Amino acid sequence: MMLRPSRFAPAMLRSTLAGLGVGLFLSAAPVSADASEGVQRGEVLAYTCHGCHGVRNYKNAYPNYSVPKLGGQSAAYLEAALQAYASGDRPHQTMHSQAVTLSVSERADVAAYLQGGRQVQPRNEVVGTPPPATQTCVACHGASGAKTIAPDYPILAGQHADYIVQALRDYKSGKRRNPVMAGIVAAVDEKDFEAIGQFFAQQPGLCATDEIRKYGQCDDRE
Repeated sequence: MMLRPSRFAPAMLRSTLAGLGVGLFLSAAPVSADASEGVQRGEVLAYTCHGCHGVRNYKNAYPNYSVPKLGGQSAAYLEAALQAYASGDRPHQTMHSQAVTLSVSERADVAAYLQGGRQVQPRNEVVGTPPPATQTCVACHGASGAKTIAPDYPILAGQHADYIVQALRDYKSGKRRNPVMAGIVAAVDEKDFEAIGQFFAQQPGLCATDEIRKYGQCDDRE
């Protein structure tokens, strides 16, 4: 579930995704009763998610890559990803069978629960030296992959490197259908995918859903 880096996406975003807003940080206002109830419903609905996304180092088979971390991810992005799996824009048999059974409101509840009490926040400094190829990504995802230009763009910080690589390959081949990513990744050499994945993977950020289940948010001590 991921990825929409772009050098020219800010302009495309305004024309194609108008009205989404650019806020990333959580509001300081108290959580409403309706929102709290939605998270509680999401906790129940997300029970099956933990079977894969809550198991450390769990792998997808054929092709083989790490199941993505969802804890602390933007709720708006998770909603959009579930919709893409349900519609087939992201072909994945297991995820399709899960997403298609959820209503729009249920997807929102699951997404709110998985985001946790605190969405991943950007750090003041990045870990390591960014490879040149990441300049394509940071315009939309931020220097460390934790500050996106719109709520439905995914946080990349802390995501598994091999998952990022697989997602980039799927966008490049057209297996994942997204007009913004298709244009961006077409200009990125596949030999650079590994360096991109490794850089964002080493940044503090996302967590497995077992931390959401235990602590209600990603545990910064790890």
